[in-house]
Amino acid sequence: MARFTFALAATSALSLFVASNALAATELPWWHAMTGANNEAVEQLAKEFNESQSEYKVVPVFKGTYAEALNAGIAAFRAKQAPAILQVFDAGSGVMLGAEGAMVPVAEVLQKGGYEFNKDQYLPGIVSYYSKPDGTMLSFPFNSSSPVLFYNKDIFAKAGLDAEKPPATWPEVFEAAKKIKASGASDCGFTSTWLTWIQTENFAAWNNVAYGTNENGLAGTDVQLKIDAPLFVEHFQAIADLGKDGTFRYGGRTSEAKQLFMSGECAILTESSGGLGDIVKSGVNYGVGQLPYYEGHGPQNTIPGGASLWVFGGKTDAEYKGIAEFFNFLSKTDIQVRLHEVSGYLPVTMAAYEATKKSGFYDKNPARETPIKQMLGKAPTENSKGVRLVNLPQVRDILNEEFEAMLAGKKDAKAALTDGVQKANAAIAAAIGQ
Repeated sequence: MARFTFALAATSALSLFVASNALAATELPWWHAMTGANNEAVEQLAKEFNESQSEYKVVPVFKGTYAEALNAGIAAFRAKQAPAILQVFDAGSGVMLGAEGAMVPVAEVLQKGGYEFNKDQYLPGIVSYYSKPDGTMLSFPFNSSSPVLFYNKDIFAKAGLDAEKPPATWPEVFEAAKKIKASGASDCGFTSTWLTWIQTENFAAWNNVAYGTNENGLAGTDVQLKIDAPLFVEHFQAIADLGKDGTFRYGGRTSEAKQLFMSGECAILTESSGGLGDIVKSGVNYGVGQLPYYEGHGPQNTIPGGASLWVFGGKTDAEYKGIAEFFNFLSKTDIQVRLHEVSGYLPVTMAAYEATKKSGFYDKNPARETPIKQMLGKAPTENSKGVRLVNLPQVRDILNEEFEAMLAGKKDAKAALTDGVQKANAAIAAAIGQ
């Protein structure tokens, strides 16, 4: 009897195992670099999608910083153990394209899942940044942002400036910064995060001047930088001159300068729109303006920062269908509206933008619409579709070294930009095997 009971139990267990495997959902690992509240958003999205159906299970996996996640994804692909989805920051887009055969364009993924891709559903500036010249979208925009100008209203009033009128052009920014310093309202008039992303890449797009050849890399990998042109030299020399007496204060290569603004040390900050949440929490009496420009050049349109979701090749039909279902889920208007309103990142779809506007959200939070208007103001040109280099993270490091030498008084702007372009062009040529 004991033997029969054991055998029956074993048979039942085997049957349950086989049945559960037959019903098991297709797992879709999602490697990402989100921390804090953004990580919570990732986990919540995966949970909601998984509960909405039973065929697929998205599994979020934190892989460190943006750079670490990118490196981990490429290494995993080479080892034939790539995740289904990889979050890649904007600077890594060219790196992903350079990994030939590693990815499948998101437009194809959606089609594999039975969805017809329509680029008109998405914000034009985002589509152009993450697309081929023929309009094929390569990755799914997930957390996109645009640089804007933040200013301290209290310091502006103390310096005798109009606290309700942010400076619109770069000369106005520089003059306001000088007045703030001279009046004693604050020791620092102006600072900026991400000098490479904001003051070169977006500067070029917003002022409709070339960052580099081949449509800034979107039309071909053989790129020569053009940021030693007169307008860039004029701009960076103005910043260097302001830095001599501390009117401009350098915070660091990425987002460190945000602390100088939130602490009240600096009155004007150019920063990602995604930094709004921290600024609100800081309690600073702030205002928001568009990214400044030079008259006669801009404004054109800004280009997005943040990150997008890439899909690796070599997956099964079931995996591609599951990924397509997940991207379709992320594109739903109610999901996009919630993400936009909670996180401060831009809505991906036009429908979500229109729904947010119709709800009156922007009437109560006008600053949240500013980065969207910057991207939608004009159709992108060859100069303003974005920047895509096979080694953009390396190029940013090269330029940052030159900017730091300039701000330390070791070089003027012309020398710093000339040297930066020469070194960057050599690095690009080496990266593409020339």
